[in-house]
Amino acid sequence: MKIETVRHSLAHVLAYAVSELYPGAKLGMGPAIENGFYYDFDLKTPFSQQDLTKIEKKMRDILGQNIGFKKKAVTKAQAKKLFKNQPYKLELLKELKEPTVYESGKFVDLCAGPHVKSAKDILADAFKLTKIAGAYWKGNEKNKMLTRVYGVAFGSKDELENYLKMQEEAEKRDHRILGKKLGLFVFSDLVGKGLPLFTAKGSIIRRELERFVVDEEIKRGYQHVYTPELAKVELYKKSGHYPYYKDSMYPVMMVDEEELILRPMTCPHHFQLYASQPHSYKDLPIRIAELAKQFRYEKSGELTGLIRVRSFCLADAHIICQKDQALDEINNVLGLIEYVAKTLGLEMGVNYRYRLSLGDRKDAKKYYKNDAAWSFAENVLRKALVQMKSPFFEAKREAAFYGPKIDFQMKNFAGKEDTAFTIQYDFVMSKRFNLNYADKDGKDKEPVIIHRSSIGAIERTMAFLLEHYAGALPLWLSPEQVWIVPIGAAHTEYARKIQRELSSFRVVVKDENETVGKKIREGELQKIPYLLIVGDKEIQSQSVAVRERGKGDTGSIALSVFKEKAAKELASKK
Repeated sequence: MKIETVRHSLAHVLAYAVSELYPGAKLGMGPAIENGFYYDFDLKTPFSQQDLTKIEKKMRDILGQNIGFKKKAVTKAQAKKLFKNQPYKLELLKELKEPTVYESGKFVDLCAGPHVKSAKDILADAFKLTKIAGAYWKGNEKNKMLTRVYGVAFGSKDELENYLKMQEEAEKRDHRILGKKLGLFVFSDLVGKGLPLFTAKGSIIRRELERFVVDEEIKRGYQHVYTPELAKVELYKKSGHYPYYKDSMYPVMMVDEEELILRPMTCPHHFQLYASQPHSYKDLPIRIAELAKQFRYEKSGELTGLIRVRSFCLADAHIICQKDQALDEINNVLGLIEYVAKTLGLEMGVNYRYRLSLGDRKDAKKYYKNDAAWSFAENVLRKALVQMKSPFFEAKREAAFYGPKIDFQMKNFAGKEDTAFTIQYDFVMSKRFNLNYADKDGKDKEPVIIHRSSIGAIERTMAFLLEHYAGALPLWLSPEQVWIVPIGAAHTEYARKIQRELSSFRVVVKDENETVGKKIREGELQKIPYLLIVGDKEIQSQSVAVRERGKGDTGSIALSVFKEKAAKELASKK
């Protein structure tokens, strides 16, 4: 029995239980999802967490009755009669040619299945209702907000318990919770959904990531530029992005009879820089990079802290090169990405993996029609991954409309994957923007374009790192690197002297009128890498008593020794 079928059947049982306990509830939809299931309800009074226990007990009572799951074809007229008091089911009926229902005991639901044959196929101790959330009907925020009940289900009680333990740990690592506790970023309803505001501390982490990637890219031959965050709609119509992405773009603004739009990507801007002057084969490759602010309309139900936002900063770049240079350039990009990942403390196969995202030659509506170009591009990307000895898997229909790509799939602690960085091979945009270079024979030729991101969206990468390190970021990324804790008021002057000595670090003197123990506990909660405790003994010996994050007290050492040790750690970015 497939676990997905069990999960779908449990969604059905959940709706049955709610219908029994809350007869006025209006039923939405209830599919199986990764690790579990959910069902949406329209209720007079939203559920509380206590209601979940009651519903879960009722579900087990229903399963104990050994109900069956019987599929039955019905006419639309019969279905309308069955669901006359269920407006959401009636709406779904309009979209169905041949409706089917499933009968279980006294409960009937509109569903195509599949379901288990009998409640015997469901382990009553291997599922659990986990949370309640709001969800717009059909995911459209113009529709009514319904109450969504989530559950998880597995093939055994042990699997369930292991999952719940992992989720408990994942909650401790949730970047949204850590961001609030550590004072790194906030969201404001007055500013808008999906638009993060970074505090001074959070901005330090961003700035360190940005400086790191810009400095590294410049070392590797990239030209860093600035381009506007606004453009004429015509630019995106010319690139072909507008028909593909217009639903995720912000509305058009009319300004001085021009149609302007907030940019969802940077490539057309960079093409204008390239096209602003003639180029020879001797100039190529040209690598244009930018920390680019971009804007995409994400549905409110899909917004997730810093991982999915509506305004973000992408470490973006476009490499314009000859066709026979593409393989080397892709290898260089993979080398840069793996250097970045290693510096950030991420391990191949554990924290991330590569996906080779392919197109579909049969889908000319979604993908640019040029079979030979697709084959060449896919083979170049595949060859680069093989040469770099980078393990990867392939996925059809995940390519961009203008070419295949390599996606850097980052995995969070709970096992969920998101695309963090990409390398895209583009054989279309040169034609659309008439980008050329003079070859050795003086004739104009079209270059190929490699779109790539080395560190991804700064916001998303920051979220991954907060979760990866459970907030205990490496020294170079920690907003506050050292706290100096004077034991008493008489030791504050020495603490200030140390602060001046450690001017190359981000140092805070904790001279509030509180106990040393309380300051140490606060420092541990704030994930401060080093606490330096100073009193009479330390003044006499010109030393510091070091408390290192994760290790506790490591003893007293000369200030010069601590400074040298911390400087090495800072320089190594470990």
